[in-house]
Amino acid sequence: MPDLTEFADLIAARLEELGDRVQEIDHELGEPKSADLNEQAIDIEDDEVLEGLGAVAQKEISLLRLALGRIQDGTYGICQKCDEPISEERLKAVLYAPLCKRCAAGG
Repeated sequence: MPDLTEFADLIAARLEELGDRVQEIDHELGEPKSADLNEQAIDIEDDEVLEGLGAVAQKEISLLRLALGRIQDGTYGICQKCDEPISEERLKAVLYAPLCKRCAAGG
């Protein structure tokens, strides 16, 4: 059984990091655009990349919050498909992992 306090702390730290990243992205997206048409095209491309990064961060935030819920209800570290323990190595690599390696691979 994994040390739930350790994983809760790791998840909280990752949530803080992602929250900071989302704030930076929001700030960048709120910056005024250049009047130059060539610069505007670059700004639009940059904004698309930033929006994609923001969406990925938001998705991870959601998954981490679900993992915190599993810590609270005592199901963290238990595969949601086969009810077997998820290895600590996998949990450290993917803090929000809901499935063991075998089930995640389709086995």
